[in-house]
Amino acid sequence: MIRLWRPRTDSAEIIRLIKAELIPLSHTASPRDAQTIHELPKRLREGVTFVNSRTKTSTPLGFIHFYIKGDVLQYDLLAVHPQHRGKKIGTMLMSHVEAYGRSKNCSLARLFVDNSNPRAQRLYTQLGFDTVNYYHDLRCYEMTKALTAPF
Repeated sequence: MIRLWRPRTDSAEIIRLIKAELIPLSHTASPRDAQTIHELPKRLREGVTFVNSRTKTSTPLGFIHFYIKGDVLQYDLLAVHPQHRGKKIGTMLMSHVEAYGRSKNCSLARLFVDNSNPRAQRLYTQLGFDTVNYYHDLRCYEMTKALTAPF
């Protein structure tokens, strides 16, 4: 099931997933970077987070965090527990957020993906995202996808 993040019960697992699965792939963050880790709860509070879990109260198997900025749906973080990969959890979370974005009149979805994460790059390409830019300093790709049908 996909549900909204519950800060009190979900934060520890989400932060653990970020530290274990996302930060090691990033060129700009380190698992030992105390400031980055300290700022994660604030970052999660500033956007919207959905989790995939077995029940309404069980531990998240994966999560997705994003922002709505005008008519742009800005994906921020996506991680799935390694034991639950290959079960379409990431795809379900992305689809759920796209539907949410459309309901908020978003016309474009945008994300950044580290060049050291080819698995995520393939997923996003399969979901219809196109690479529009590469940032050498950050070692990441910018990818976008239209959320509205062209006329």
